[in-house]
Amino acid sequence: MSASVARLGSRLLERTTRSLRLTEAGESLYRDISKPLAQLRERAGEALAQGSTVQGTLRIAAPYEFGAHHLASVACRLMREHAQLKVQLDVEHARVGLFERQYDIVFTAIEHSLAPSTMVTRRVYSLERGLFAAPRLLAGRPPLQHPQELAGLPMLAGAEDLAWSFTQAATEPVELEMRNPRLRSGNAEVRRLAAITGLGVARITATFCAEAVARGELVQVLPQWRCSPLRIHALLPGRHVPAKARAFLDALEEQASAA
Repeated sequence: MSASVARLGSRLLERTTRSLRLTEAGESLYRDISKPLAQLRERAGEALAQGSTVQGTLRIAAPYEFGAHHLASVACRLMREHAQLKVQLDVEHARVGLFERQYDIVFTAIEHSLAPSTMVTRRVYSLERGLFAAPRLLAGRPPLQHPQELAGLPMLAGAEDLAWSFTQAATEPVELEMRNPRLRSGNAEVRRLAAITGLGVARITATFCAEAVARGELVQVLPQWRCSPLRIHALLPGRHVPAKARAFLDALEEQASAA
C-alpha cells in the first residue's frame, strides 16, 4: 500500500498530534474511488442475494407474543427442508434494538413510528387482537355493550398504548384513551398473567390467549367489537435479501395464507 501511495507522488494524509485528515489530493482520490467501491459492494450484495442455496445461520428477532406462536413452526420446517441451514430465533419481551446484533430479519410491531429509511420494511402479519379478562373480574356485572363502559374496570395496557381503537359494523369507530392503567408493560405474558389473576382487562392477540380461554381462565370482553389488529413488520437490513431470509419470509406467507 505504501509503495502504491509513493508512486502517486502526492501526500494523501496529514497527521498532527491530535488528528489524522485527508489532504486535498487525498480527498480527490477518495471521491474518484468511492463510487466504484460502492458499486462493487452493491454488486456483491446482489450476487449474494441471488444465490439459490438456503444455508448458513439465519438470525431472527421477534416480539415474544409473535415469535413463540407464529415463527417456531416455520423455522422447524425450513431446517427439515434445508440440511445446511441453522436458525437463531430470539424472542424478546422488550423492543429489539434494530440490527445491533446483526440480525437478518427483525420482526417488530410498528404502531407509532416508522422504520429507519435505510431498511427494507415488509409487512407480513396482521394479528387479530381482543379484550380478555378473568371471569371473576366480570362476575356480577351486566355484559358490556360499548367500549366506553370499560372505564369502570382496571386496564392492563402495553408499554406504548396511547389509546385502544374499536370498530363495529355501521357504527362510528371508538377510541378509549389509556390515561391511568392499572398495569403498563410491553411484555404480553405479564399482561396475560395479570388478566388471569383478575387484575384487569388486557388487549392481547387472540392466539396468545386461546389456551387460557379454552381452560376457562379468561373470557373475551366485548366480542361484538373489533380491536385494531397488531401489525407486525419484517425489517431487513438492505435491499438485497439472502436466500435464507427469502425462504423464511416465503414460508411465513404460505402459513399465513393457509390459516
